[in-house]
Amino acid sequence: MTNLQITKGMRDFPPEEKIVRDEIASTIKQSFELYGFNPIETPILERYETLAAKFAAGEESDALKETFKLTDQGKRELGLRFDLTVPFCRFVGMNPNFKAPFKKYCSGNVFRDGPIKTGRYRQFMQMDPDIVGAKSMLADAEILSLTETIFGKLGFDVVIELNNRKIIDGVMDSVKIPEKDRFNVIISIDKLKKAGEDNVRKELKEKGLKDNQIKKIISCFKAGKDNNKTLANLRKLLKNVTGKEGVKETEELLDYLDMFNVKNVVFNPSLARGLAYYTGPVFEVFMKDSGIKSSIAAGGRYDKIIGSYLQTNKEFPATGISFGIDVITEALKEKKRVAKKSVVKVFVIPIGTLKESIKVVQRLRGEGINADFDIAGRGISKNLQYVDSYEIPYAVFIGGDELKMKKVKLRDMKSGKEEMVSVEDVVKRLKE
Repeated sequence: MTNLQITKGMRDFPPEEKIVRDEIASTIKQSFELYGFNPIETPILERYETLAAKFAAGEESDALKETFKLTDQGKRELGLRFDLTVPFCRFVGMNPNFKAPFKKYCSGNVFRDGPIKTGRYRQFMQMDPDIVGAKSMLADAEILSLTETIFGKLGFDVVIELNNRKIIDGVMDSVKIPEKDRFNVIISIDKLKKAGEDNVRKELKEKGLKDNQIKKIISCFKAGKDNNKTLANLRKLLKNVTGKEGVKETEELLDYLDMFNVKNVVFNPSLARGLAYYTGPVFEVFMKDSGIKSSIAAGGRYDKIIGSYLQTNKEFPATGISFGIDVITEALKEKKRVAKKSVVKVFVIPIGTLKESIKVVQRLRGEGINADFDIAGRGISKNLQYVDSYEIPYAVFIGGDELKMKKVKLRDMKSGKEEMVSVEDVVKRLKE
């Protein structure tokens, strides 16, 4: 007998999980379109050079280290995409004559050849809305307003953490960190919330920073509970152009978010995001009062990556966010939402009336009602066991007596109540 095994870090999804995932994806998709985003699709495979470009993942990034590499029959180096942003930038670079602003969304699986642990897999689904061609912080506010709308529809209580990479670059300028060493330092700064101040101090020391540099870095990146006070502190500490610009953009974005009535936004100056391509605001979304500590959505502004692919100094201002369907599904499980075992709403049981029953099933389907029927020729008892096992809400019996009365017997599987009704009444009831 063959020893069947699934590839490490990959998963199958039975109906009760796939239905929930699809419902989450549908809610997110509807919200994207509510805000005026249009769909596109990009391939799972990209040329490795596209993924590995220094302005894409960056050589120090975990994303590049964890990229699945392969070679095709023409000896070309390829890679499985590690996110949806880099392929989207390649898409815009190949189709640069869009009317700005270009608002799109993309959905699909991405891949990381990283360590396996609880909640972390090597294939996971993301859904990304992005806006290209808008410099204004209004575009970033639109993204975050959409984000809050989506989590509100899913019934989640979340906090949106916000920062700006120009603030981080401003701090790097002020403590004289060379350009070539900055990204390595930023990776350490991004750990401040999770790893704590002492661990980050130690890590920065190991990376060769001096005590006075580390002291100023820590003082700049400490987050307070009041957004305005944290920004006021940075205004005092940062005197260079880049840092001032980052503070100004953050204040502008917070003003726009207030206009959108977006709540629960916290300014966290240590938030860096691990990828090299961010140039302005960056954001991560976390569950409140949850066992899930990782972010459930994250993104930011990346104004230079598209122009870099085209080898031009022209900027293509862009911003977006990524929703992790896997971690959102885990969050729903934590909230103990009831999982559906079937998409079927009504199951038709023929009692010697196959031809007539098929007509009824097709009528129900024509009305947009998810309907199934017995194709195995089972008795009433076994059919009811089947319906019950898949938690289908309604069953319809069609026998000789029902045909004579020009009615069917509708059974509510939850209450057990049965009644004789017309097919028209079944349609009306189930549509309600």
